[in-house]
Amino acid sequence: MASRFKLGAQVLAVALVAALLALLLWKVTHQNGGGAAAAVAAGKKKPAPDFTLARLDRPGKLTLSSLRGRVVVLNFWASWCYPCKKEAGALQAASTRWGKRVVVLGVDVNDFKGDAKNFMREHGITYPVVHDNGNVTSPKYGFSLLPETFFVDRRGRVVGHVPGEVNSDDLRRGIQGALRS
Repeated sequence: MASRFKLGAQVLAVALVAALLALLLWKVTHQNGGGAAAAVAAGKKKPAPDFTLARLDRPGKLTLSSLRGRVVVLNFWASWCYPCKKEAGALQAASTRWGKRVVVLGVDVNDFKGDAKNFMREHGITYPVVHDNGNVTSPKYGFSLLPETFFVDRRGRVVGHVPGEVNSDDLRRGIQGALRS
């Protein structure tokens, strides 16, 4: 009798783990079905989902809506992401080139603060960077992989999106489009 009970408990545990795994897989594969990425893909200009996150480049917090009136290049990255390392130089160059008219804002996602700060130091990042270790931003923006870059116009609307690694041409086109918007 005890062995039947033990076997039943094991079967139930395996079934529960399988159900949770299925739910996780469904969430990962369907997470990109909405948010700002989907709106841009459909040709819509959606207000950029606002957030307030702790800064990594200096003490304090930064709220995205506080940058209204300037074009924002919103780049989601992590120190462990290889394509993020490849695009870091282009983002820093864009930040330097466009100066006061455009803000490059890095959002470090699901990363250790120390690793992120080392990444910033290694790649000479001087633009503002915030830390999202609670995964606040990715559901709102509708992405599941890194890196991702969004272009926000002066009115605070998402007007462009580049999934994956950006290069200098992507940045130039995205920034010019946001400035015209």
